[in-house]
Amino acid sequence: MHKHLKRLVAEGAILETGKTRNKRYALAPLVEWSNTFSLSARLAEDTIWRVEVAPLLGDLPRNVLEIWHYGFTEMFNNVIDHSEAVSVCVSIRKTAASTSVEIADNGVGIFKKIQAALGLEDARHAVLELAKGKFTTDPARHSGEGIFFTSRMFDHFVIMSGEVSFSHEFDKLEDWILQRPQGSSGSFVHMELHNHTARTLRKVFNKFTLDDDYGFTKTVVPVKLMRYGDDNLVSRSQAKRLLSRFDRFKVVVLDFSGISTIGQAFADEVFRVFHIAHPEVEVVPLNESADVKRMISRAVALGGAE
Repeated sequence: MHKHLKRLVAEGAILETGKTRNKRYALAPLVEWSNTFSLSARLAEDTIWRVEVAPLLGDLPRNVLEIWHYGFTEMFNNVIDHSEAVSVCVSIRKTAASTSVEIADNGVGIFKKIQAALGLEDARHAVLELAKGKFTTDPARHSGEGIFFTSRMFDHFVIMSGEVSFSHEFDKLEDWILQRPQGSSGSFVHMELHNHTARTLRKVFNKFTLDDDYGFTKTVVPVKLMRYGDDNLVSRSQAKRLLSRFDRFKVVVLDFSGISTIGQAFADEVFRVFHIAHPEVEVVPLNESADVKRMISRAVALGGAE
């Protein structure tokens, strides 16, 4: 193995850092590229994709290129239409195994913009709205589906803006919201995908559609995005924040992973009161603990009781 590693290092296929027991190996980049574009020019995301990005990605499988085409153009268009930025920087790093693309702008910041549009108390609440899907600050020109589907197509997807970071891991099927030190202005998007994944656009879309016309009718919401620190989910106001815009879907799956317990009022608002007001929307709990199941069962058993 040592001889094989030494040969790969000599050939430039992998990089070697550190010494003796602290040596680390990583795939050498086949492509490393970065360019900054002025948004004062009339930029079009499809032109940047066709002229700048696609040639650098090279001869990848068709399904992989389709994912990159969708994800890059959606994220770059968001910068053009929403960021109010002066410039945007695109970076690409490709190895033999995977490719990553980063898009960074110096605009107002995506979470702050959503916070202002919805009148939210905390920029972290904006992440929950993105995780639900079907949200846009410009409904006349956008469906609100781009970031939702893009975040679920890649192996690793991250948005950082201000003091908030949102990430989605495909293999773990998890969303994370993290508080971080105040970053620079604007937004930063990181997308990473294995060069030979079997994933396709159709497979990802199918997970969130129930109709033959592929309408975005189903969403999966990680309930733990409601929690900040040691907060417990006990109040009706928390439940109402969670339930916001659920009426736009036919099925809402609530993933209770990482939530050990919920309060009676929270459960009642989500599983009884909302059902009475919106019987056409099916709210499905998933990965509930024993305590959460008991609270949900109690709320459902009350039915239409006052």
